[in-house]
Amino acid sequence: MPLGVPVVAVLLPGMISVKKREGESTNSLFYRFNKRVKQSGLIREVRKRRFKTRGESKLKIKLSALHRAKQMKEFARKKKLGII
Repeated sequence: MPLGVPVVAVLLPGMISVKKREGESTNSLFYRFNKRVKQSGLIREVRKRRFKTRGESKLKIKLSALHRAKQMKEFARKKKLGII
């Protein structure tokens, strides 16, 4: 690598950047970059969003509510009759 050429490691534009210092080894630069990424919490956030799940549909939510209401009504009836 020619001297005087700045080396910059950037993960995302405007997010995390590290500039190579004069006389710094590539390994040292890589270590500093990884340290910055870990401190930012970006890895944790990406892993959290890795498997995105879809929300339940409105119909499914309504059917679930109706089922719960039916179960509660049945439970109350059985309790009143002394079955439970």
